[in-house]
Amino acid sequence: MALAHIEGIAVRGIVTALPAGVEDVTDVAARFGSDIAGRIATATGIRRRHIAAPDQCMSDLAVPAARDVLDSLGWAPDSVDLLITVTQTPDHPLPATACLLQSRLGLGRHCAAFDVGLGCSGYVYGLWLAASLLASMGRGRALLVAGDTTSRTLDPTDRAVAPLFGDAASVTALEHVAGAAPMIFNLGSDGAGAPYLIQAGGGTRQPDGPKLFMDGTQVFAFTLREVPRAITATLDSAGLTIRDFDHVVLHQANEMMVRRLGQKIGATASQLVLALADRGNTSSASIPLAITDSLGEAAQVGCLKLLLSGFGVGWSWGTAIITADHLGVCRTLVLDAATVPVSG
Repeated sequence: MALAHIEGIAVRGIVTALPAGVEDVTDVAARFGSDIAGRIATATGIRRRHIAAPDQCMSDLAVPAARDVLDSLGWAPDSVDLLITVTQTPDHPLPATACLLQSRLGLGRHCAAFDVGLGCSGYVYGLWLAASLLASMGRGRALLVAGDTTSRTLDPTDRAVAPLFGDAASVTALEHVAGAAPMIFNLGSDGAGAPYLIQAGGGTRQPDGPKLFMDGTQVFAFTLREVPRAITATLDSAGLTIRDFDHVVLHQANEMMVRRLGQKIGATASQLVLALADRGNTSSASIPLAITDSLGEAAQVGCLKLLLSGFGVGWSWGTAIITADHLGVCRTLVLDAATVPVSG
């Protein structure tokens, strides 16, 4: 395992953004039949998902979220030194979506901007990267964008994936602050799992290849095999137990998986965050979306010690121990005409 202990970096705010379009169990029933739709909803806990419009890219969701973060924190755009975008659905193969966002947000030309092509583990990897780089600089501010429009990558007639995935983008603000609570990370990967969760088409190997494929049995087996072990190793290295955390926020893949993982690591019902019934699996945005949906007010008025774990495509996994201490903003936006805050 790759362990990292990073001092002096604080999370300042988190905003997630959802497109206005929604698909629910009724839409799934119209496509696959009411019996199948009911069984899927019961097994996964997912009853509705926000779906991007045909002309909406991930960056279109991220821009209003980022502007809300900057405005809420009182950060001038040219005060941001680093922009990392974690996505598997970039606007274009090139240039990097992070560079497009740097321009759209009016960030300074000194701002380093780049993309990371990870999915369900991507938020934890992104936090590690942003915190590590700020720590190496000894100063500065960063925006971590994490999100996907996964609905654009799948076959709507494939009932193994179509009823599960929703679209979302998140923006997390981090800052170098002396005395901030340490962040602890544990990262891992096993590329042997690549064939079991893959979008083979669209790259240079198979430009016109197939859409998203998922072997749910293999995903479930990988998750129960690797994730509890990684979490336990992280806790041991930090000298902590599960009882030391206010909340445990796991990648929101499906309700059965989240509950099983919670049981295996000993998390109580009050610790375990479940926030996918109306969102579905939003890939790299699922952890920050769960935070803004479920913990928004608490993270703004108090100090929360959080255990995060992302896992999936790759195989790839990451565990993080972070503190959300009186965040300047922590909310979810639905991007209708008025861009209305719905939580936090």
